[in-house]
Amino acid sequence: MSFWSQVFGLSRREGRTLVPTARAHWLLDDDRGTDTFLESDISLWLLHWWLLSASPCHVPSWRYLFGYAPVSRYSRTELQGRLADTAGAAGWKTPASSVLGADIACLVRMYAPGDHTAATIEDALSNPFRTLHLLDPEPPPGSPGDRSHLVTVHRTAGRRCPGSIQAYASLDFAARTLGHTSGSISLSRLGSDPLGPGRLLLTGTAELRHTLHRTAAQHPDLAVVQSADGEELLAFSSRPDHLAERILAAAGPAVSGG
Repeated sequence: MSFWSQVFGLSRREGRTLVPTARAHWLLDDDRGTDTFLESDISLWLLHWWLLSASPCHVPSWRYLFGYAPVSRYSRTELQGRLADTAGAAGWKTPASSVLGADIACLVRMYAPGDHTAATIEDALSNPFRTLHLLDPEPPPGSPGDRSHLVTVHRTAGRRCPGSIQAYASLDFAARTLGHTSGSISLSRLGSDPLGPGRLLLTGTAELRHTLHRTAAQHPDLAVVQSADGEELLAFSSRPDHLAERILAAAGPAVSGG
């Protein structure tokens, strides 16, 4: 619990004590929390974004699969090999195969729906991210009963991601990459950058464009415009991090996302 609360940005360590962050109070506070029991998929999409976009990200296997993996379907052995190669190319010490195998198993348990005939209430409550259907373990050919070998990323799953989260993530990404000043960022970058909302939230550029047009119509500091060479841009006339918080606040109580 200590590890996961920190990697989601819900707590920080002060000495030997874990202290809830502002986002934890906003989301989980017993009296004023937006979603104290994490009953809404909106909260799960937001937590998914916080987990994978964190700097530093403490779950690199997760970030690789959603953000960097060039294809959407792997055997666990193939995925383990790609993770090892990527770690080596980045100059990191290559993790032991047992560590990578445990990472993949944890990732699949977190996101992939299990066997519905054998699922229990406890299983559903302990794995709430399964309701987002971001991953699917598939059986190898000729073994329809075994769903443990192939892992498929549902690259269109982000169509179900709420527009407020897509817009928040777009502005959060802009703040992380461009700084805390007014400006603009291309929609193509938002859709295709490995650490952008298009990849990490599994929503393509077209869906993101539709969402941002709709959101911009409701916020005077936000607009989708065209550059001189015809490229579509998300333009923001105030700090993107502050605008992101206002958009998130419009979907619930006032928030400080730090």
